Amino acid sequence: MHVPVAAVSDPLSTVAADPAALLERIVCGQLVQVVFQPIVYLGTGGLVGYEALVRGPSDSLLYSPVALFEQAAQSGMLAALDRMCVTVVLREFARRHLPGTLFVNVIPDTLLDGHLRAAELRDMLAANGLDPSRVVLELTEMRPQAGYRALCQVADELRREGVRLALDDLGEGFSNLRLWSELRPDLVKLDKYFVQQIHLDPLKLQFVRSLVDMARAAGAVLVAEGIELPQELDVLRELGVVMGQGYLIARPTAQPLHSGTFVLPGSSKAGAASRMPTVRELQCEAPYLTDRASCVEAYRLFADNPSLFAVPVLAGRRPVGLLSRSHVLELFAKPFNHELLAKKSCLTLADRTPLVVPADTDIQTLSTLVAAAERRHLVDGFIIVEGQQYLGMGTGQDLVRAISEMQLLAARYANPLTGLPGNVPISDQVARLLAQGRPFVVAYVDLDNFKPFNDHYGYGAGDDMIRLLGELLQTVADPALDFVGHIGGDDFVMLLQGAAWRQCLQQVLTQFDQLVLHLFSATDRLAGGFHVADRHGVPHFFPLTSVSVGVLPVVPAAFDSHYEVAAAATLAKKGAKQRQGSALYVAEHAAAGAPLLLGV
Repeated sequence: MHVPVAAVSDPLSTVAADPAALLERIVCGQLVQVVFQPIVYLGTGGLVGYEALVRGPSDSLLYSPVALFEQAAQSGMLAALDRMCVTVVLREFARRHLPGTLFVNVIPDTLLDGHLRAAELRDMLAANGLDPSRVVLELTEMRPQAGYRALCQVADELRREGVRLALDDLGEGFSNLRLWSELRPDLVKLDKYFVQQIHLDPLKLQFVRSLVDMARAAGAVLVAEGIELPQELDVLRELGVVMGQGYLIARPTAQPLHSGTFVLPGSSKAGAASRMPTVRELQCEAPYLTDRASCVEAYRLFADNPSLFAVPVLAGRRPVGLLSRSHVLELFAKPFNHELLAKKSCLTLADRTPLVVPADTDIQTLSTLVAAAERRHLVDGFIIVEGQQYLGMGTGQDLVRAISEMQLLAARYANPLTGLPGNVPISDQVARLLAQGRPFVVAYVDLDNFKPFNDHYGYGAGDDMIRLLGELLQTVADPALDFVGHIGGDDFVMLLQGAAWRQCLQQVLTQFDQLVLHLFSATDRLAGGFHVADRHGVPHFFPLTSVSVGVLPVVPAAFDSHYEVAAAATLAKKGAKQRQGSALYVAEHAAAGAPLLLGV
C-alpha cells in the first residue's frame, strides 16, 4: 500500500485548489515523492531489500497517498498514475544504488489493461540497469476487473521475464485468499492489523499461525508489515514468519542507510541459539546479615574482612537490602556516629533497592540491566536469587570479565562470513549435550552444485548464497532450544532439541528453493540450471543450486564423544547427497560403530 511519510516541499500553488488539475500536473511531471522502508529477515536482521512508498507533493491537497489515488480513480487516471509511480520508483532505486530487492506496489488492473505490459517492464528495468530478479511486484488489495484467469496469465508473463510477485495486505479488503490460491505468489505480505498487538490477541495469533502453515504448503514466504513492538517481533519469530518491516526495524526515508544487518531486539549474529552463560556462573559465596542485625555488626564484618565489598541483608531467605563497604566504613569513621548507629538495625545503612537478578538470567541481559541502572550497581555488585531465595553475590568485575571472554571467544571461533559459531563452539555444544544425556538431532546442511554456481556467477554471488542459507537456518531455529553453526564453506550444522525438528528442516528446503531464485539469471531460472565449462573447455549442465540435509538423531548413551557424532553425521550427509534436488534424509538406528540406515 502507498503510505504517507515525512513531508518534502514541492510548491504547486497555481493548481492547488483544483484536485483534478493538480493530479494531471503530478502525473505529467512525475512529481511524486519516493521513500524506502527496509524489509529484513526477522531471525537475524539481515537486509532483504526495500519497499518503495510514494505520496503526492507536500503542502497540496493530494499529499496523502489515499487522497492521491482516490482522486486518480475519480478522474479515470488510476492506471496512468500507477504506471508513473512504477517509473519513478525504479529510477530512484537505481539512482541511490540501494542493495537487495526492490518491492514495488502495483494495482492489478494496471497490468491487465495494457498500461504496463511484461515486456515494457523488462525494458524499464534494463534502462535503469536493474536485473528483473531484484524486483518484486506487490499486487495491492483490489479485485481485478478482468478476472483472476487474466491476472494469472499476466503473472506468468512477468515470471518469464524474471520478476517475482507478492500479494500485499493479506487479510484486508476483498478476496485475497482466492487470489493467493489462483496466483501462487512468491511472497505474501501480512496486513499490519494482524501484526499489531498480536501478543495480546489469541485470535490474531491463531490466524497468523494458520497463514504460516498455508505459506509453507504453498511454497511462499510470509512478510509481516507494521511491526512496532518487540513483543510483536518475538511472537512472529516463534510462529515462523520469515521477513518483516515496520517502525521497530526502521522508518521509511528518502535516504535509507545501506545497512547489511539491522539490530533487532533478541536477534544475534552469533547464531540463533548459541548458548549464553548465565548469572549462576558468576555466583560467589558471600556472608550475609539478617534484618535484625545491628549497624555495629555490619561494621565489624567489614572491618574483619578487608576483601568484602558488600553484604546482603536478608529477611528469612529473601534479600531486602545491600550494605556497601565504602558507605558503612565512611559513616563509622565520622565522630560520634559509632555511638549513634551502634544499636540501630543494619537496614538503616543499607541500600533498600539493590539489583536483584535471577540465577538463570543470561549474561547479555544482565549487562543490559547494569548499563541501564545506576553506577553504584556496577561497583557494589548484585544479589543472585532463585525464586525469592538468596543464593549469593556477583561482582561488576566478574561481569565485565565474562563479557570480555564471550566477545573474544565469539570473535576467535566465529565464521567471518556468516558470524555463526564455527567448529570449536559446535564441538563444545555437542559435547555438552552428550554430557547432559539429552536426546537431540544433528542436521548436516550442505548446498548442491555450489562450486559450479560459484565458478559461474563469481565468489560474490557465492558469498550471498552462503549468507542466505545461514540466515534461513537461524530464522527457522527455535531460539530457546536449537543451535546453528557454520562448519565452513557451504556446510552448516543445526543441533535441534524441539519435537518439530522435521517440520523445521522441511521449512529450510522449501524456503531455500524460493529464496535462492533471485541469485540466478532469468535465463538460468527458465532453463532450470546453467552451463559451466570444465578445465578442458567442455561445457556441462548443472541444475539450480539446492540444499541437502543429512539428519542424525542422537539418543542418550549412543555416542561417547563429539568425534563419533561428527563422523556419523558426515555419513548421513553423504547419504543425503545421493539424491538430486533439495531433500531430507534421516539416519536411523545410528550409534557409535553401527551402520547407518538411511531413509527419507
